[in-house]
Amino acid sequence: MRRALLFAFALLALPTVHAADLQPFSASYTADWKQLPMSGQASRSLESTGNGVWKLSFKASMMIASLTEQSTLTLDKDTLLPQSYHFERGGLGKAKKADLDFDWTAKMVTGTDRGDAVKIPLNRGMVDKSTYQLALQHDVAAGKKTMSYQVVDDGEVETYDFRVLGTEKVDTKAGKIDAIKVERVRDPTQSKRTTVMWFAKDWDYLLVRLQQVETDGKEYNIMLLDGTVNGKAVKGS
Repeated sequence: MRRALLFAFALLALPTVHAADLQPFSASYTADWKQLPMSGQASRSLESTGNGVWKLSFKASMMIASLTEQSTLTLDKDTLLPQSYHFERGGLGKAKKADLDFDWTAKMVTGTDRGDAVKIPLNRGMVDKSTYQLALQHDVAAGKKTMSYQVVDDGEVETYDFRVLGTEKVDTKAGKIDAIKVERVRDPTQSKRTTVMWFAKDWDYLLVRLQQVETDGKEYNIMLLDGTVNGKAVKGS
């Protein structure tokens, strides 16, 4: 369950996105575990802070957990370049905190993760665990059917693979929304966890739903409550 919350709240080709395609957004979600009689809320946003720097934020809270995640990033020749990453989780299992700095001049990722020092050689195309979700969102918008990202995860670099499953309508509080359905690809001999995401076709491919089923059968979902993209309220049919 802890890993489900971490991933959800929370997505080799270079993660590319055109500067003109980056649009500010904000969204709020409900968060539910089918096996538990409780629900929570989450919010996700992208905003420009000026000078070509963008801030991607995620916050979530439930009775038994809280999570904060934030990345700053820039664009260089249509490639997303993370600059900093902060993650903090408390109240569910073991608390965790991570802070990373992406130094593109020195080509190093440095910082701490669970109190342990992190020092990893930095190559173009590497992203943090928040920025890859933005890259995924825009790669889906570009019509890609398979995506792969090199992600700094728990002090190491891991490959995250995804594939498009098709289109589907998602019934949200904002109405029925046409979406692209995407699945994370895992080696079935290594993990039976499944993760599926839905991105709104008419709203800059904003994440509208996420479903994750753990190896023990526990199911976790987040669903869009409301949102805005470039200042316009998200509305379905």
